[in-house]
Amino acid sequence: RIHVEQDAGKLMHDQHPTMSYVDLNRSGVALMEIVSRPDMRSPAEAGAYLAKLRQIVRYVGSCDGNMDQGSMRADVNVSVRRPGEPFGTRTETKNVNSVRFVMAVVESEARRQVDLIEDGGTVVQETRLYDPDKNETRSMRSKEDAHDYRYFPDPDLLPLELDDAFVEECRASLPELPDAKRHRYETALGLTPYNANALTADVETARQFEALLASVAKASGKGEAEASKRVANWLLSEAPGVLNAAGISADHPRNTIEANTALVVAVESGTISGSKAKEIYQAYLTSDVDLAAEIDANKQTSDTGAIEAAVDAVLAGNADKVDEYKGGKEALFGFFVGQTMKAMQGKGNPGLVNQVLKARLG
Repeated sequence: RIHVEQDAGKLMHDQHPTMSYVDLNRSGVALMEIVSRPDMRSPAEAGAYLAKLRQIVRYVGSCDGNMDQGSMRADVNVSVRRPGEPFGTRTETKNVNSVRFVMAVVESEARRQVDLIEDGGTVVQETRLYDPDKNETRSMRSKEDAHDYRYFPDPDLLPLELDDAFVEECRASLPELPDAKRHRYETALGLTPYNANALTADVETARQFEALLASVAKASGKGEAEASKRVANWLLSEAPGVLNAAGISADHPRNTIEANTALVVAVESGTISGSKAKEIYQAYLTSDVDLAAEIDANKQTSDTGAIEAAVDAVLAGNADKVDEYKGGKEALFGFFVGQTMKAMQGKGNPGLVNQVLKARLG
């Protein structure tokens, strides 16, 4: 159920040891209160529910979901009971500002209530606050019953009537939601559950993936399903690794769809190796080099004669390791590959290098 409200302000209890402050910057801003059913049974379930809810509101664009900035908060109602008994008296911990803290509130407040009951006390219906430093809740005020709130109609607000046609119109205009998107990535694109989940966890990541995938498919002439694994690997692993190593944020002006497309297509076509693509990418982001020129200058060779010559030189210079390999130390194969690629300045076709090495080593 959703309650449509106006933000009255934000109470801040962690700014002073004995006083609370009121932040009125958001006063009057429209907000919605989403009320869940009392059917969650653990801290993990409450945390998963809130994380999924935050993901959905981000996907539909109704809220940015930034809990640390106050865009989204959780009021956590907790009660305990023995098996088979009715719900116990609940408390409400207000304005919890992270999924992790919600889970901590459920655990600490449930433990407090159990200890209180087992000591012969009773739980009082009240509003509480969470202290993350002490990982405990403390009483804020007694919780009134509904009739104590003295509800009355606001004369400045017109009646809000949402008929079935309006609801259906809203449903039809919804974007693809995360669970449906994840399912499509797995079934239509053939991505692993892990990659599909990672790409859909955040709506912006999903948008970047789909934009890059469409661009790569168009540039390479391949279908999206055929290009999806390479694009997913680049976006989830290769590109972030380069950005982190260079200390560059994802919104860097040279980190464009076009640049990423050129690199992914070059790797996909065998023009450059994956490792060389990362080197070029970092150089491109941290200097003014021309991307197309760098890709062209670092094309890997499929010249069998050149690869055979490089392999022969590496094996001749490491005769002792060749003997070890033939004696059963097969892990050295990777060493020979690395040395050959180094000798060819990273420009040897890895597939052909492997093929020639296997032939030479028997």
